[in-house]
Amino acid sequence: MSTEPETTEDAEPGAPGAGAADGPQTADGTAPEGGDAGAEATEETEATAAEGSEAAAKLSEAAAELAAQRLERERIERRKAEKQGPVQAGTKLSGKAADLLAAVRAVESGEKPVARVFREPEPAPRGAAPEPVLRPQPVLAPAGAPSAVAPEAVETVRAVLTEGGAPDALAPQVAAALGEGADDQLREDPWQLLRVPGVRPEQADQFARALLGAECGPDDERRGRALTVWLLEQAAIAGHTALDASALAAALAQRSVPDPDVAVQSTLAEGEALVFQDALDTPDAAAPVPEGDEEAEERPVRVLVGLERYALAEESLADGLARVVNALPKEDATDWASAAASASGSTAELIRAVAGHGIVLHTGCEASRAEPAALVAAARGLGLRAYAAAHTPDGRRRFAALLGATENAGASRDIGDDHGRPEVTVAGLLSGTEGPGRDPEGAFALDLLVVLDAPQLDVETAAMLAESLPDGARLVLSGDPGVLWSAGPGRVFADLLAARVCPQVASRTPDPGPIGELVSGIGIGELNQVEAPGKEVVIVPVRDAGEAVHRTVQLVADSVPRAIGIPAEQTQVITPGHGGAAGTRALNTALKERLNPGPGRFGGFDPGDRIAYSPEPGRTVPGHVVKADADGLHLECAGAPVVVPQERVEQSVRHGWALTAHQAVGLRLPAAVVVLPGDAAQALTRPWIYTAFGRAERHLSVVHGVDQALARAVAEVPQKPRTTRLPALLKAQVPVPAPVPAAS
Repeated sequence: MSTEPETTEDAEPGAPGAGAADGPQTADGTAPEGGDAGAEATEETEATAAEGSEAAAKLSEAAAELAAQRLERERIERRKAEKQGPVQAGTKLSGKAADLLAAVRAVESGEKPVARVFREPEPAPRGAAPEPVLRPQPVLAPAGAPSAVAPEAVETVRAVLTEGGAPDALAPQVAAALGEGADDQLREDPWQLLRVPGVRPEQADQFARALLGAECGPDDERRGRALTVWLLEQAAIAGHTALDASALAAALAQRSVPDPDVAVQSTLAEGEALVFQDALDTPDAAAPVPEGDEEAEERPVRVLVGLERYALAEESLADGLARVVNALPKEDATDWASAAASASGSTAELIRAVAGHGIVLHTGCEASRAEPAALVAAARGLGLRAYAAAHTPDGRRRFAALLGATENAGASRDIGDDHGRPEVTVAGLLSGTEGPGRDPEGAFALDLLVVLDAPQLDVETAAMLAESLPDGARLVLSGDPGVLWSAGPGRVFADLLAARVCPQVASRTPDPGPIGELVSGIGIGELNQVEAPGKEVVIVPVRDAGEAVHRTVQLVADSVPRAIGIPAEQTQVITPGHGGAAGTRALNTALKERLNPGPGRFGGFDPGDRIAYSPEPGRTVPGHVVKADADGLHLECAGAPVVVPQERVEQSVRHGWALTAHQAVGLRLPAAVVVLPGDAAQALTRPWIYTAFGRAERHLSVVHGVDQALARAVAEVPQKPRTTRLPALLKAQVPVPAPVPAAS
């Protein structure tokens, strides 16, 4: 591995700021694990949907996915309402909800929880898989559709904001977030302003003081409720689906809420959050409990509080996965055995596991994608409707290339277009713009679904996929467990691996070359020196952020194209954060000035600019600017045209020469330049470094200014934990499978 630049010509983060524009904070006041993803979530607002379904072919898959998500959430909420009645707003809790709330206070005070609250009920006998639930068809909406909020409503909200000293530019967002009567809601409860992404508690407090005057105080019940919901939203941005009750209470106390218990109780009574408990695993948890021994019956538990949407999504995901496991048909295994016999190694192991199980987990690096490609080809050769869904269009393209190579090698007997092309994106599959579509009952018309880039699945997306699978379908989740987790809440793939409720097949196919060797070592906590005779890996030392920016521009624009033969448009710059002297903003400014200078007449953009388009928070699609006109900014993203209305440009389009690792996680480019300025040392983790370095196919340059912090992060700083409930829910519903036979 070279540590010296070839010459000055041949070789040449700031972490997000604390302000609202650069990222939220978690409940304990620290920057969230997905700091850059969190910044995207707070800086952007979701696209709104318009009624009607005309010109569906022209509709963007992002807006279609949002509509599908909204309908799926409504369906989940209706199903939840059938299981237990909703808590009416303003009423006191009773029954188990009251007992659980009492448990919150008991746990926080150190008292032992009441046995009758935390005793796990006897599991019901497992019966046949339930009949598929009728699923509504998604309603598609054009990208950037205007908000349904009437202009008069926006103006009335603007008047209230002006009266309270808040920026009147927030009026459209407030009106959309609060809905009908938003102005009256703000006057009655000024802290509802916290429902707008990017608004901080201190800003909402100032707004409330201006409107309420002497009536405003830190002990106001409305303030406690709003802060509770806000903290849970910030936790979700950081990846948690729920918060430990004691952590939530401590965070409320830090924000001058005098009685956190009352604030939590009020939030629960209004139906804005849920409280639940999970039994903790202990060495003696499986020991039999003597009948009548109440002391022994009390199991250690954790009391959690979470927003309803994520709690329901996790429960729906567990239900859907259990249904897939239980509904696997008893098929003639002869054909599957023949397909496995024609393969070898972990490919054969994967085919055998899929033949006998409804859900299989497949782990491996980039080169291991050849194994699910062989699986899809074999399944389609057996006449099954098999599809693979990637997280990004780039992942779809790479899988299509692998599938074509498999087909040409003769591994597939028939991989024609009878069921459509087998490679899709997750967003396109859910929206119906790609893949097999849905059957009359609303389920996907397929027999096997392989989800690539599985660590990028958040809990809501995973729930929609699981709920959309028909009875008898098989599901394979495939991905690299070493990369960063999803931008949205949850850690679905990691939770499934930890729960061990389905077979796991680990690929034995390593990534080749010096970059593959380097990244593989990072995955096990070792930063190794590697031989790079073809300058596959180059280390470029820098002293400060200014030099880091200068050398990065030199590498992208001159050194890598000339010495390695990779043009600037095929080189991706990756840095830890958006802010700082060497964050994405500073780097993109410098790279634009060198690679595509222009006046930036349309929101700072010019034709030819490389961009990162975020159709929704946490999702990034690379592309470039084509033109700008009265309709908006015209982009080309993954070969598809996208028009972003002028009012959405600032929120959803960034320059894209430089990205964060979270934004780049689904991409692979011929060259990557990873920038590590000195002020980024505290932001580095092993998964971040593994993800960033692994984006390069042929060449990796590391602009290195963190001294020993790089090796220390690789060896000692793992992925930041997330609080989720999925493992506990799965263990209660899905039996532990028998081990998968090893390949002969």
